[in-house]
Amino acid sequence: MKRFDYLTPVGFILGMFILVIGVISGAGLTGFYSFVDLTSFFIVTGGLCAAIFVSFSPKELKRTPAVLKQVFISEDEDIKDLVKTFISLSEQARKQGILSLEPNLNEMNDPFLKKGLLLAVDGWDEETIRNVMNSEIAAMEERHRKGRRIFEKAGEFAPAWGMIGTLVGLVMMLKNLNTPETLGPNMAIALLTTLYGSLLSNMLFIPIAAKLEEKTENEIFKKQVMIEGIIGIQSGRNPRNLESQLVVFGSKEEWRKKQVGPVKHKEFGA
Repeated sequence: MKRFDYLTPVGFILGMFILVIGVISGAGLTGFYSFVDLTSFFIVTGGLCAAIFVSFSPKELKRTPAVLKQVFISEDEDIKDLVKTFISLSEQARKQGILSLEPNLNEMNDPFLKKGLLLAVDGWDEETIRNVMNSEIAAMEERHRKGRRIFEKAGEFAPAWGMIGTLVGLVMMLKNLNTPETLGPNMAIALLTTLYGSLLSNMLFIPIAAKLEEKTENEIFKKQVMIEGIIGIQSGRNPRNLESQLVVFGSKEEWRKKQVGPVKHKEFGA
């Protein structure tokens, strides 16, 4: 069941609150306004947008709001309930035959699980089922990777444009050494662009990319458990033995230990 992930906005708000309190406690309320500079903000955000537009196609950019929405959505993934479902299906398949599972497919909301069980009901062998389902996982992982690439790149571009703004401010300052009244504003531009770039990168874009990556890993883990359950039903494994296997591999830590490389889907449960 999907629900609102309150930790994401709480994290953003908490980070900004701590930053503001830190600035006010050190510089006072009046000094806080010294950290607000529209020129610096426009240099960073304008350069960042330009770099993103050059780096990605319109099709990829259109998907950004939908990808960002996933950061604020949390999905309950109770592996124990999933194991119970497979045990029930396994018992039914052993008693009535695997073809008896076909009516159950219409009641399943998960397309991945439905497709895997349909392959098993249609009589495909274990290797084919595993290959097809792992291909589905690889395709999903690639889609998710493309979705979060924009935020990963934004996390790289923001500090770079902060540094560019710093160089702009320093050049302006050095060209006007004979007018002391301009030194302060130009130095502010030089320093605040670096600050804004670092803030956008480390408080917004990099955390969003990390959250999306974690959600992808959770989804892969869940689907790998499904594959083992489907294979267990297809091979006619004893429900109690299947339960023991799924409980063992139902630990995300155990699954991570089996991931030697970036993508080792086929080794799961081996």
